[in-house]
Amino acid sequence: RVQLVESGGHSVQAGGSLRLSCAASGFTAGSPCMAWFRQHPGKEREGVAAAGYGRTEHAASVKGRFTISRDSTKNTLYLEMKSLKPEDTAMYYCAAENRATLCEIASDYLYWGQGTQVTVSS
Repeated sequence: RVQLVESGGHSVQAGGSLRLSCAASGFTAGSPCMAWFRQHPGKEREGVAAAGYGRTEHAASVKGRFTISRDSTKNTLYLEMKSLKPEDTAMYYCAAENRATLCEIASDYLYWGQGTQVTVSS
C-alpha cells in the first residue's frame, strides 16, 4: 500500500527557513512523480512544486525562495523554504503519482499525505 508521510512543519518568524520532508513507501517499481501542495483555511489548494521524470517545476509564488529536491533511491521528497512570509502559512501536503508521462504541478496526483503545518509569524 502506498503511503506518504510529511514532516518538518514548524512555527517560524518571517524571513526564516524550514525544510520539509516526505517519505514515500509502497511503490514497488520505478520512481514516481512527486509534488508539494499547500492549503490555507478558506483558500483554494495551491500547487507549490513538482519533481520527477528528470525535471522540476516551481510555482511563481515561491520561485527563488523554495527549492524542491528528491532522493529517488528511497523516494524521499524535500522542500527547502527560505525567506518565509506570513502568506506562506498553510498546511503543506505531499502528493505522488506514477501514471503520467510528464511530471508537473498540474499532473493528476493519486496519492496524498496527511499534511504538515507551516506557520509564519510577522
